[in-house]
Amino acid sequence: MLNPQLNSNGELQHLLALRDLPKDIILHILDTATSFVSVSDREVKKVPLLRGKSVFNLFFENSTRTRTTFEIAAKRLSADVINLNIAASSTSKGETLLDTVDNLTSMNADMFVVRHAQSGAPFLIAKHINDHKRNHLHVVNAGDGRHAHPTQGLLDMYTIRHYKKDFSNLKVAIVGDVVHSRVARSDIHAMKTLGVPEIRTIGPATLLASGLSELGVRQFTNMEEGLKDVDVIIMLRVQNERINSALLPTTQEFFKSYGLTAERLALARPDAIVMHPGPINRGVEIDSAVADGSQAVILSQVTFGIAVRMAVMSILAGN
Repeated sequence: MLNPQLNSNGELQHLLALRDLPKDIILHILDTATSFVSVSDREVKKVPLLRGKSVFNLFFENSTRTRTTFEIAAKRLSADVINLNIAASSTSKGETLLDTVDNLTSMNADMFVVRHAQSGAPFLIAKHINDHKRNHLHVVNAGDGRHAHPTQGLLDMYTIRHYKKDFSNLKVAIVGDVVHSRVARSDIHAMKTLGVPEIRTIGPATLLASGLSELGVRQFTNMEEGLKDVDVIIMLRVQNERINSALLPTTQEFFKSYGLTAERLALARPDAIVMHPGPINRGVEIDSAVADGSQAVILSQVTFGIAVRMAVMSILAGN
């Protein structure tokens, strides 16, 4: 079966998931992102690579942060950006997802950035585009259901490579609500492709995903055991809807067992970095002293995220 993300020449046509994405394409995206980051790592350059192109942000699920980063990235590439108000759009009046896509295609769209609560929605759009041989159109998955969040996974890989230089000797721990996390899935698939030798997940048994052991992931229900000697800690956001459910009793109880404190961070390697996809819940998954501490690279992730999304869009639609 052909990879729906690649065109007939094996080049990136859509970015839908990091699973099954070739290593050379992932590295090409990371290397391209590097060219957009300034020497100080504090700002991202503006370039005219997408001048005259139209990028439509189709966010069927709320996410101010991700949508804003995509918007900034597209504007830094000099693209025209259209943010569709989905709540007031035709889909809320009964129009199908694909009819909406067809209508926007008629408005000379070049790229759709899609976030959707249903797993597989961006794949459906990409298949529709491929079936109609609209080769000038590209789809970027900005998060679908519990399935994938490829640009977050890529910016996490960029951050890890930036601080650790190499993937081949790392121990990485992902902590929290793994079972519902599309970020965790994208990170794990990317790390397996890039050769990270030891990946761990840490959390209560109710929030650990089944099937990860087949990927060689080590699962821990004890935070102290799981953090021992790791190089990278990726904290996941605890979603409010999980709290006080059968899966997770209270935020206080979660923090007591799985919150990242300075004492627990000390169990990792001395130069370990702390990451988080944001927004962070202080006092729930991470203590303020750690979030604001010298080992946290959370704000750098945000800057790198703009560069990575620029890289993805320029590779897809750049001339």
